[in-house]
This record gives sequence, C-alpha cells and structure tokens, in this order.
Amino acid sequence: MSFLDVEAGRLYYEVAGPAHAEAVVFLHGFSLDTRLWDGQWLPFAERYQVVRYDLRGFGRSSLPQATFSHADDLRALLSALKIQTAHIVGLSLGGGVALDFALAYPSAVRSLILVDATLGGYRWTKDWSEPGRTARERGLAAAKEAWLRDEVFAPALERPEAADRLRRMVADYSGWHWLNRSLERGSTPPAIERLSEIAAPTLAIVGERDVPDFHAIAALIVR
Repeated sequence: MSFLDVEAGRLYYEVAGPAHAEAVVFLHGFSLDTRLWDGQWLPFAERYQVVRYDLRGFGRSSLPQATFSHADDLRALLSALKIQTAHIVGLSLGGGVALDFALAYPSAVRSLILVDATLGGYRWTKDWSEPGRTARERGLAAAKEAWLRDEVFAPALERPEAADRLRRMVADYSGWHWLNRSLERGSTPPAIERLSEIAAPTLAIVGERDVPDFHAIAALIVR
C-alpha cells in the first residue's frame, strides 16, 4: 500500500504477487474504490503481479485540482512500478479508462477485459443526473441514497456480501463529481470513433440484467 505523486495529484495504490510475473491492473467504477476487487485480489496474485489503485477523485487518491487524464495517471503508475505491459481489467468507469489507455498507450496493453465499460463519445439513453441534482438540493447523504436506489445496483444489492461492500464504498465516496465540473481530459477524438485502432485481445463482459446502454456499448466494442 502506497501513494504516488502525479501531475497535480496523488494516487493511492496496492501491489501484490510475484514481481517477475505478467501484470494485471484492476480499475474500479464510479463512486467505488480498490475494495471493489477484494474477491479477485489474492486469487490473481497467486499467478500475476496485480495492481489496483483508486482513480483520481475516488477512495484515498486526491481530488481533482486541475485538468488531468486518467489514462496518463495509469501510465505514470505503471512507469513508477517499472511495468512495461499489463492486462487491464476495468469495470464501468474503469473500463472507459482502460479503453482510453489502450488508445493512448497501445504498446503497454497485453489485453483488455472490459466489464460494463463506459465509452467516450457514447450518447447515453439513461439519465444519470439524479444524484447530482439531489446532492445540490438536499446534500450528499441524500444523493448517496438516491445513487444506491439506481437500477444499475439492483442485482448487486440482492447479494448480502456484495451489498455490504457496495454500501461501504459509496458511503466513503466524496461526492466531488456530483458537485463540481469535470476536470478530466478524455481521449480526442473520443474512443467511440477509434475502437478499430485497438489491436490488443479484448474481452467485453456485460451482465444479462444490466441496463440497456451497457449492452449497447459492449456490442459496439465487439463489432
């Protein structure tokens, strides 16, 4: 467990497993943190050098203070750890970061595993704005309650262990993104226009009960 200073920020990260093995990096979703991967962490560490970190603005990493790039943050972390190439596993927002990273730094990617990935430039049919409105009007506690009521979490909340971990992560989330303008620099042109450039072996995963947009994005990635 350690911290890495990056451009205008600081990242919290963890590393486990044999240093000589192939590397696997786990990227969490929005409002979550490294704890998302507790179930995968030790099993994968038996065979791989595993890395997980809190994306900037989440968990124990610093809040955005200036414009930044999640893809550049990941590159800085891998460089600091002297990892040349890695398998990149990303959930939701983390999947979008993985895609942007693969486009910006293709030689650093052994493979992509995209779980309910977001996709830069995709036009969402789902309205994600309720927690932000609630945060501004009624405060963060109410916003977090509204967020956990979203349909995207319904299947996870049916499983006690997953529900408990999810609630703890959301409870610890700063809520910064609901109250501030995004400072993230995305891929330009957006990833949706550049998917054909990705040469790394790629696995797109989507749950049968996930919202339609995630199914549509997975289909776009596959196509």
